[in-house]
Amino acid sequence: MDIAIIGCGPVGALLGNLLGAEGLSVDIYDRERDVYPLPRAVHFDGEIMRLFQSAGLANEIKAFARPGTEGTHFVNGQGRTLVRRQHDDMASHNGWTASWYFHQPLLEGALRRGLARYPNVRVHLGHEVGSVDELGHRFVIGCDGARSLVRHAIGSRRIDLGLNQPWLVVDLLCDLESARVQAIPAYTLQVCDPARPMTAVNVGPARGGWRRRWEIMLMPGDDPAHLTDPEVFWPMIARWLGPEDARLERAAVYTFHSAVQEGWRKGRLLLAGDACHQTPPFLGQGMCAGLRDAANLSWKLGAVVRGEAPDSLLDSYEVERRPHVRAFIALAVDLGGILQETDRAKAAERDRSYDGSIRTYRYPQQQLGLGCRLDQPAPVGTIFPQPCLDDGRLMDEAIGRHFAIVGDAELLKGLRTSAVVLPGVGTEWLAEHGAKAAILRPDRYIFGVARTRDELLAATRRSPASFGLLWCEPSSS
Repeated sequence: MDIAIIGCGPVGALLGNLLGAEGLSVDIYDRERDVYPLPRAVHFDGEIMRLFQSAGLANEIKAFARPGTEGTHFVNGQGRTLVRRQHDDMASHNGWTASWYFHQPLLEGALRRGLARYPNVRVHLGHEVGSVDELGHRFVIGCDGARSLVRHAIGSRRIDLGLNQPWLVVDLLCDLESARVQAIPAYTLQVCDPARPMTAVNVGPARGGWRRRWEIMLMPGDDPAHLTDPEVFWPMIARWLGPEDARLERAAVYTFHSAVQEGWRKGRLLLAGDACHQTPPFLGQGMCAGLRDAANLSWKLGAVVRGEAPDSLLDSYEVERRPHVRAFIALAVDLGGILQETDRAKAAERDRSYDGSIRTYRYPQQQLGLGCRLDQPAPVGTIFPQPCLDDGRLMDEAIGRHFAIVGDAELLKGLRTSAVVLPGVGTEWLAEHGAKAAILRPDRYIFGVARTRDELLAATRRSPASFGLLWCEPSSS
């Protein structure tokens, strides 16, 4: 076998699907026999739906995930909106709606069913790995969460980024006939009330009702052992609804952390997801970060195992991903700072600073660290948009799991290359960034851009980052 994955949650299961498509032999181990039946993560973004598309699972996931076009409002204790997430149009940068809400057990079920497509992928449920040594001399990927066995074996160093706050998480199945339920805003509410900060998320339809989540910050004097008691938490959300309006699905206390590890790889051992970073939920990006890890790692492992690239290609993984995920963690922490202010005087000062205006924010289009890309400023190292082609397909469907070159048709004319060539694609977007062509990696992050034919040819030769995975030359005619 080529690869062992420890953990069959969303990150491990997506990685298994992507490696299965790469043709690699994969064993996936999880100590639990069944998908955890209660809600956990509830949000992913358009880039993640694009990843599910690349795994051939977007249509199945779209059937139960709810497109979230309403955005997020940070409101003060009096209900005035201070900050709003500016959501994109229905067709986002990635070819999909920019936000999606979902029930994690359904997502994990879809990802596990996807694994069954690959005879080269074997899933071992109810199997707890006691030591990485028992997995032999192959690559071992730790998708095994915050208490990762693989991380312990690597000995990576934890960097605490400053946010460690306990919150009560309450998932409710709401009665759609209730007038109070109908009156709750459709957008996500971040209630920046110093008396009790909380979040209300509109998750989506569920059997027997509509799923909504409340996240409630613990305050001094709270007893975590009793906060999950219905007689304790119902009064906290009484301004919206009561037990006559909804049925409790789950209540649990979690500590929201912001942390990243240094050391995602040691020889054949690698980390992905919560094993190497933890993101507070204020941006809805915790699971997304781990799924991006899977996308970055899968094509590199494929190239290395097949002998198309040296083992050193895998050293670009942490170099690229760690600064990328830190940018998302930093924004989540900043937004958490707005939400979690409990000093009344400081909260009043915060409210006055907005002076009646509503500020907006977007998800960052963060550049990867300098790894398998050219040393050029953004948009190099950012994800390329996914337009719809003239034949009705989304761009990624035409590329598959390969490098691609897109841009000006005349510049690409007669080009001989190992990449998929898509003349005329993305030209307007490239022009906005002062370029005429772009080289895309298999994960659709931009390897390099060019303004001329000579620049394009040079881009595939002058950087050792390509590791021979890409060649390009003029036509011999």
